Amino acid sequence: MLMRIFLIVAIVAGLAAGVLNFTVVKNKITALTEDRNTQRTQKQQAQTELASTKKDLKKTRDDLAQTQQQLTDTQAERDKALASADAQKKRADDLSTKLAQTTQERDTARNELEAYTVTGTAQQFASMNKTLQKANEQIDALNGENKLLQHQLQRKTDELARLIGTNNIVITLPPELHGKVMVVDPKWDFVVVNIGDDQGVKEDGELLVSRDGKLVAKVVVRTVQKDRSIANVVPGWKLGDIYEGDVVTPAHPAS
Repeated sequence: MLMRIFLIVAIVAGLAAGVLNFTVVKNKITALTEDRNTQRTQKQQAQTELASTKKDLKKTRDDLAQTQQQLTDTQAERDKALASADAQKKRADDLSTKLAQTTQERDTARNELEAYTVTGTAQQFASMNKTLQKANEQIDALNGENKLLQHQLQRKTDELARLIGTNNIVITLPPELHGKVMVVDPKWDFVVVNIGDDQGVKEDGELLVSRDGKLVAKVVVRTVQKDRSIANVVPGWKLGDIYEGDVVTPAHPAS
């Protein structure tokens, strides 16, 4: 009987030890599984972050390459505009010298004509009159060309200022400039006016829109054509609705 009791106790003790060992092993397995899952999650997260970092790095490199190309293009445009402006200035200076010389020749011919009017023959008078007329025609042509060159030089100067980053430059327009609104688009806040390159309008120039002597809005020119221009309303400067027929004048007339 005693042996049976000892045997039962031994069996119970063995079972208890087995259950205890199973619980310990199970806890270890659970801990190892959780640690493995955590490491796996961290690895996946690290791989995701690495892929995102590589993508950001590639985008940064692409943006840098694009910026460098844009800088190179801008410098090339600036150099081209500078060379063109220098050439226009040289032409204008040469033309001014030629104009002064032609004017002197005209004055000399006029003085000689006045002298021949008194003492010269009819043939001499006709010859001097023809010379004077030719000189006047040359002066008119030179004046027209000089005006065109000055206009082109100013455009190149304004373009150069924009390229080198002078954002605060004020674009002046001819003080006698006067036009009217032809088309109005209230949805996109732009207008078309009946003055353009022939009248001296320049890109980024500002115009005042008025009606019956009252200011309605201020617009900035974005596109210049031969005899018309397209301008956008300046934010904060729309004091009323713009209508066809409204008058436009320079906001910054040249002195």
